[in-house]
Amino acid sequence: MWGPEGLDEVEAELLGPTEDLKGQDVLEIGSGAAQCSRWLAGQGARPVALDLSHRQLQHALRIGGAFPLVQADAGALPFKDASFDLACSAYGALPFVADPVLVLREVRRVLRPGGRFVFSVTHPIRWAFPDEPGPEGLSVSASYFDRTPYVEQDERGRAVYVEHHRTLGDRVRDIVASGFRLVDLVEPEWPAWNTSEWGGWSPLRGGLIPGTAIFVCERD
Repeated sequence: MWGPEGLDEVEAELLGPTEDLKGQDVLEIGSGAAQCSRWLAGQGARPVALDLSHRQLQHALRIGGAFPLVQADAGALPFKDASFDLACSAYGALPFVADPVLVLREVRRVLRPGGRFVFSVTHPIRWAFPDEPGPEGLSVSASYFDRTPYVEQDERGRAVYVEHHRTLGDRVRDIVASGFRLVDLVEPEWPAWNTSEWGGWSPLRGGLIPGTAIFVCERD
Protein backbone atom coordinates (compact mmCIF):
# COMPACT_ATOMS: atom_id res chain seq x y z
CA MET A 1 0.00 0.00 0.00
CA TRP A 2 1.27 3.46 -0.90
CA GLY A 3 -0.87 5.26 1.69
CA PRO A 4 -3.96 5.22 3.88
CA GLU A 5 -6.25 5.54 0.85
CA GLY A 6 -5.40 1.93 0.04
CA LEU A 7 -3.72 2.31 -3.37
CA ASP A 8 -2.09 -1.08 -3.94
CA GLU A 9 1.09 -1.56 -5.97
CA VAL A 10 -0.55 -4.53 -7.71
CA GLU A 11 -3.08 -2.05 -9.09
CA ALA A 12 -0.81 0.99 -9.52
CA GLU A 13 2.36 -0.69 -10.90
CA LEU A 14 4.37 2.43 -10.11
CA LEU A 15 7.53 0.34 -9.82
CA GLY A 16 6.67 -1.30 -13.13
CA PRO A 17 4.69 -4.39 -14.13
CA THR A 18 4.50 -6.83 -11.23
CA GLU A 19 5.81 -9.70 -13.34
CA ASP A 20 8.96 -7.68 -14.09
CA LEU A 21 9.92 -7.42 -10.41
CA LYS A 22 11.28 -10.97 -10.34
CA GLY A 23 15.04 -10.93 -9.92
CA GLN A 24 15.22 -7.16 -9.39
CA ASP A 25 17.38 -5.71 -6.61
CA VAL A 26 15.14 -3.33 -4.65
CA LEU A 27 16.00 -1.01 -1.76
CA GLU A 28 13.21 -0.04 0.64
CA ILE A 29 14.02 3.26 2.39
CA GLY A 30 12.53 3.84 5.85
CA SER A 31 11.12 0.36 5.81
CA GLY A 32 9.66 0.22 9.31
CA ALA A 33 8.60 -3.40 9.80
CA ALA A 34 9.46 -4.11 6.12
CA GLN A 35 5.93 -4.72 4.87
CA CYS A 36 6.85 -3.51 1.37
CA SER A 37 10.00 -5.66 1.24
CA ARG A 38 7.98 -8.68 2.33
CA TRP A 39 5.57 -8.13 -0.57
CA LEU A 40 8.43 -7.56 -3.01
CA ALA A 41 10.09 -10.80 -1.95
CA GLY A 42 6.80 -12.54 -2.63
CA GLN A 43 6.96 -11.31 -6.22
CA GLY A 44 10.42 -12.78 -6.67
CA ALA A 45 12.39 -9.56 -6.16
CA ARG A 46 15.53 -9.31 -4.02
CA PRO A 47 14.68 -6.56 -1.51
CA VAL A 48 16.82 -4.95 1.16
CA ALA A 49 14.89 -3.22 3.97
CA LEU A 50 16.64 -0.21 5.50
CA ASP A 51 15.54 1.82 8.52
CA LEU A 52 17.17 4.04 11.13
CA SER A 53 15.13 2.50 13.95
CA HIS A 54 16.51 -0.64 15.58
CA ARG A 55 13.14 -1.26 17.21
CA GLN A 56 11.33 -1.23 13.86
CA LEU A 57 13.82 -3.68 12.40
CA GLN A 58 13.40 -5.94 15.43
CA HIS A 59 9.68 -5.98 14.66
CA ALA A 60 10.47 -6.86 11.04
CA LEU A 61 12.71 -9.68 12.25
CA ARG A 62 9.94 -11.10 14.44
CA ILE A 63 7.49 -11.09 11.53
CA GLY A 64 10.06 -12.84 9.35
CA GLY A 65 11.22 -12.71 5.76
CA ALA A 66 14.19 -14.05 3.80
CA PHE A 67 15.80 -10.72 2.95
CA PRO A 68 18.43 -8.46 4.57
CA LEU A 69 17.53 -5.87 7.22
CA VAL A 70 19.90 -2.91 7.47
CA GLN A 71 20.02 -0.25 10.19
CA ALA A 72 21.41 2.92 8.62
CA ASP A 73 20.83 6.60 7.93
CA ALA A 74 19.06 7.21 4.60
CA GLY A 75 21.39 10.17 4.09
CA ALA A 76 24.47 7.91 4.16
CA LEU A 77 23.51 4.63 2.49
CA PRO A 78 26.03 1.83 3.17
CA PHE A 79 25.98 0.49 -0.39
CA LYS A 80 28.20 0.79 -3.43
CA ASP A 81 27.21 2.89 -6.43
CA ALA A 82 24.70 1.27 -8.80
CA SER A 83 23.74 -1.54 -6.42
CA PHE A 84 19.96 -1.57 -7.05
CA ASP A 85 17.50 -1.66 -9.92
CA LEU A 86 14.67 0.00 -7.98
CA ALA A 87 14.04 1.85 -4.72
CA CYS A 88 10.84 2.61 -2.87
CA SER A 89 9.61 4.32 0.27
CA ALA A 90 6.04 4.41 1.55
CA TYR A 91 5.85 7.21 4.13
CA GLY A 92 9.41 6.45 5.18
CA ALA A 93 12.50 8.60 5.84
CA LEU A 94 11.86 11.62 3.59
CA PRO A 95 9.24 13.40 5.77
CA PHE A 96 11.56 13.10 8.77
CA VAL A 97 14.79 14.62 7.44
CA ALA A 98 15.69 18.30 7.28
CA ASP A 99 17.69 17.83 4.05
CA PRO A 100 15.71 15.59 1.68
CA VAL A 101 18.06 16.35 -1.23
CA LEU A 102 20.84 14.55 0.64
CA VAL A 103 18.66 11.43 0.83
CA LEU A 104 17.54 11.70 -2.79
CA ARG A 105 21.12 12.04 -4.01
CA GLU A 106 22.12 8.96 -2.01
CA VAL A 107 19.25 6.96 -3.47
CA ARG A 108 20.19 8.07 -6.97
CA ARG A 109 23.81 7.08 -6.33
CA VAL A 110 22.93 3.49 -5.42
CA LEU A 111 20.52 3.06 -8.35
CA ARG A 112 21.65 1.67 -11.67
CA PRO A 113 21.13 3.80 -14.80
CA GLY A 114 17.45 3.75 -15.68
CA GLY A 115 16.57 2.85 -12.10
CA ARG A 116 13.31 4.08 -10.62
CA PHE A 117 12.62 5.51 -7.15
CA VAL A 118 9.02 5.77 -6.00
CA PHE A 119 8.19 7.42 -2.68
CA SER A 120 5.00 8.50 -0.96
CA VAL A 121 4.53 11.22 1.66
CA THR A 122 1.66 13.05 3.28
CA HIS A 123 0.26 15.40 0.65
CA PRO A 124 1.66 18.87 1.44
CA ILE A 125 -1.78 20.52 1.36
CA ARG A 126 -2.77 18.58 4.48
CA TRP A 127 -0.40 20.72 6.54
CA ALA A 128 -2.85 23.62 6.20
CA PHE A 129 -5.69 21.65 7.83
CA PRO A 130 -6.19 20.25 11.35
CA ASP A 131 -5.38 16.55 11.64
CA GLU A 132 -8.99 15.57 12.35
CA PRO A 133 -11.15 13.09 10.41
CA GLY A 134 -14.46 14.97 10.81
CA PRO A 135 -15.80 18.35 9.63
CA GLU A 136 -13.38 20.15 11.97
CA GLY A 137 -10.58 18.90 9.70
CA LEU A 138 -11.93 20.72 6.65
CA SER A 139 -11.17 24.33 7.60
CA VAL A 140 -7.77 25.85 6.89
CA SER A 141 -6.01 26.56 10.19
CA ALA A 142 -2.39 27.20 9.18
CA SER A 143 -0.37 28.59 6.31
CA TYR A 144 0.52 26.09 3.62
CA PHE A 145 3.74 28.06 3.19
CA ASP A 146 4.84 27.79 6.84
CA ARG A 147 7.69 25.30 6.76
CA THR A 148 8.17 25.13 10.53
CA PRO A 149 8.67 21.45 11.42
CA TYR A 150 6.18 19.62 13.62
CA VAL A 151 8.00 18.56 16.82
CA GLU A 152 6.97 16.43 19.78
CA GLN A 153 9.13 16.54 22.93
CA ASP A 154 9.47 14.38 26.02
CA GLU A 155 9.38 15.69 29.59
CA ARG A 156 13.06 16.67 29.34
CA GLY A 157 12.47 18.74 26.23
CA ARG A 158 14.15 16.31 23.88
CA ALA A 159 12.65 15.88 20.44
CA VAL A 160 11.10 12.41 20.14
CA TYR A 161 9.27 12.97 16.84
CA VAL A 162 10.01 15.49 14.10
CA GLU A 163 8.29 15.83 10.74
CA HIS A 164 9.27 18.40 8.12
CA HIS A 165 6.87 20.20 5.81
CA ARG A 166 7.76 20.71 2.16
CA THR A 167 5.38 22.30 -0.32
CA LEU A 168 4.59 20.48 -3.55
CA GLY A 169 6.94 22.86 -5.37
CA ASP A 170 9.67 22.15 -2.80
CA ARG A 171 9.36 18.42 -3.43
CA VAL A 172 9.63 18.85 -7.20
CA ARG A 173 12.67 21.13 -6.86
CA ASP A 174 14.31 18.66 -4.44
CA ILE A 175 13.88 15.85 -6.95
CA VAL A 176 15.33 17.91 -9.80
CA ALA A 177 18.23 19.18 -7.64
CA SER A 178 19.16 15.60 -6.77
CA GLY A 179 19.56 14.67 -10.43
CA PHE A 180 16.40 12.60 -10.80
CA ARG A 181 13.82 13.04 -13.54
CA LEU A 182 10.25 13.28 -12.25
CA VAL A 183 8.08 11.10 -14.48
CA ASP A 184 4.81 11.07 -12.53
CA LEU A 185 3.05 12.60 -9.55
CA VAL A 186 0.15 10.51 -8.26
CA GLU A 187 -2.51 11.91 -5.92
CA PRO A 188 -4.70 8.90 -5.02
CA GLU A 189 -8.42 9.54 -4.72
CA TRP A 190 -10.24 8.02 -1.74
CA PRO A 191 -11.95 4.84 -3.01
CA ALA A 192 -15.61 4.06 -2.23
CA TRP A 193 -14.70 0.72 -0.63
CA ASN A 194 -12.48 2.32 2.04
CA THR A 195 -14.70 3.25 4.99
CA SER A 196 -11.87 3.39 7.54
CA GLU A 197 -11.00 6.28 9.82
CA TRP A 198 -7.45 6.46 11.12
CA GLY A 199 -6.00 9.52 12.80
CA GLY A 200 -6.88 12.42 10.52
CA TRP A 201 -7.73 10.11 7.62
CA SER A 202 -11.35 9.48 6.67
CA PRO A 203 -13.67 9.10 3.66
CA LEU A 204 -15.02 12.60 4.39
CA ARG A 205 -11.66 14.31 4.09
CA GLY A 206 -10.35 11.93 1.45
CA GLY A 207 -13.23 12.75 -0.84
CA LEU A 208 -12.43 16.47 -0.74
CA ILE A 209 -8.67 16.95 -0.38
CA PRO A 210 -5.72 14.74 -1.33
CA GLY A 211 -4.03 12.93 1.52
CA THR A 212 -1.04 11.29 -0.17
CA ALA A 213 1.44 12.40 -2.83
CA ILE A 214 3.44 9.74 -4.67
CA PHE A 215 6.50 10.80 -6.66
CA VAL A 216 7.82 8.55 -9.42
CA CYS A 217 11.44 9.40 -10.24
CA GLU A 218 13.98 7.91 -12.61
CA ARG A 219 17.72 8.03 -12.91
CA ASP A 220 18.52 8.68 -16.58
